[in-house]
Amino acid sequence: MMIKQKGKSNSGKKEAVQIRKFYGGKKPMKRRTTLLTLLILMLGLSFVLAACDAATEDAINDAAQQVQDAAEELAPTVEAAAEELQPTVEAAVEELQPTVEAAVEELEPTVEAAVEEATGGEEEEMTEEAMAELSCEEPIKVGLITDETGSLAIYGAHVLRGFPLGMEYATGAPGVEGDGYTSYMLDGCEIQVFVRDDQSNPETTATVGRELIEVEGVDFLVGTVSSGATATLQELARENEVIHIAAPAAANDLTGVTFNEYSFRTSRNNYQDSVNMCEYLADQYTNLVQIAPDYSFGTGSAAAFRDACTLNGATFVADDIFAPADTTDFTPYMDPIFDAIDNGAEALIVTWAGGGFVPLLQAATDSGVLDEIPMAAGFVDNVVMPAFFANAIGSTSGILYHYTLPDNEINDWLVEQTQAQFETFPDLFDADAMNAAILVVEAVKATGGDTSADALIDAMEGMEFEGPKGTITIRPEDHVAIQDMYIVTLLNVDDPEFKYFELVETNRPDVPCLLPEELVDRCGELPIGSLSGE
Repeated sequence: MMIKQKGKSNSGKKEAVQIRKFYGGKKPMKRRTTLLTLLILMLGLSFVLAACDAATEDAINDAAQQVQDAAEELAPTVEAAAEELQPTVEAAVEELQPTVEAAVEELEPTVEAAVEEATGGEEEEMTEEAMAELSCEEPIKVGLITDETGSLAIYGAHVLRGFPLGMEYATGAPGVEGDGYTSYMLDGCEIQVFVRDDQSNPETTATVGRELIEVEGVDFLVGTVSSGATATLQELARENEVIHIAAPAAANDLTGVTFNEYSFRTSRNNYQDSVNMCEYLADQYTNLVQIAPDYSFGTGSAAAFRDACTLNGATFVADDIFAPADTTDFTPYMDPIFDAIDNGAEALIVTWAGGGFVPLLQAATDSGVLDEIPMAAGFVDNVVMPAFFANAIGSTSGILYHYTLPDNEINDWLVEQTQAQFETFPDLFDADAMNAAILVVEAVKATGGDTSADALIDAMEGMEFEGPKGTITIRPEDHVAIQDMYIVTLLNVDDPEFKYFELVETNRPDVPCLLPEELVDRCGELPIGSLSGE
């Protein structure tokens, strides 16, 4: 509520003119005093006349006439005095005007606060009433695709915990089992979640994705674990104009060269991993070599580490080494690593997801590579940490999430409910899955239940929401999910509650825009193609 007077500085003069008009254009107080005195004298004379004889009355009449003559004689003097004082009064009003306005302005916040306090309950009631008005004629449908039985099923388990917990948190109640789906209520809107297993196989991803779109009529597709399979899901979303949310796949390409406006993510990308880690790696090691799987996740990671670590002063002394994602014998790949060691490599960066990490580590150990140089890799999930990093106690590296690291109420809730409902602790990708569910619900709220692609895209681009990792920002230019990442020191690998780490630092990496040439105008002022933008 605004009570501050706005206008020109002559507002005081306007007030003075209005006062003069009310009193016939004369100075009010002086004239009123003189006339009042005369009236009193005349009233007193009338009482005296009533009590006197004729002679006395004639004398009194003569006196009254003298009073009247005196009044008429004084009138011009009174009026002249009033006119003489008028500029002084106007100047005083004008001089006081800034003081009055300043006092009003100073009191304004107090008045507004009082009004807000007085009406706060009513406004809150109106807000709750408006929220209760959210209703949908048809159920909103979400297709959740993850790996339940394939090569990355260990990570699919995280999604199958985190997503339903995210739906429960965001809607305020657990889901109810329906006919092939789980139902959640958001005021008057029913949200149905259908789950499908793609076994991290792109062909299976395509099959179950089409079934969800064509048979179930889903409005959202969420998933999946494998970056290669997620690219298939992303293309299905584009073809059918359905919103897609990637979680937990990390490939740069999803919000880079294969970007489309229908596809979003809550998972980090390769660049966020590399920016988080390379500041520390480059401080410890000058010369590096790296190995990664030969598909979008691995090639993207290698490119990002090369860019980020080089920018921080390190040098790669050999070409990046790539092996097929299904490799089980890594012995042939140790030779180029030894060549890099001969050229001065001081550390081996390893990017790998899934079961292939074990034979890779075994080959590096058996061949003697790890006797020559240490392995530099981001820390992984709770279950496989003992197998991968038992010999790395005391080392410092990066991790995208661990339940002991974020300090916020939503993460506390996730930890509590994961223990209560699943009898374990949240793991590496539980937070990504929970954030995907929260994003679905926040998008529906923002559109008032409108699930058209145009409405959802408008609502989701630039959206900020709170999740177990803190604030997530969906970058409008390329739909990258800006989020916290962590640097930790490994304390142990045998704690029964997986309390393995000590937090060193929380980072929030800025990453380049990696959109293809035809979409590069969307990047705006972001660095394009690399951290330096060159």
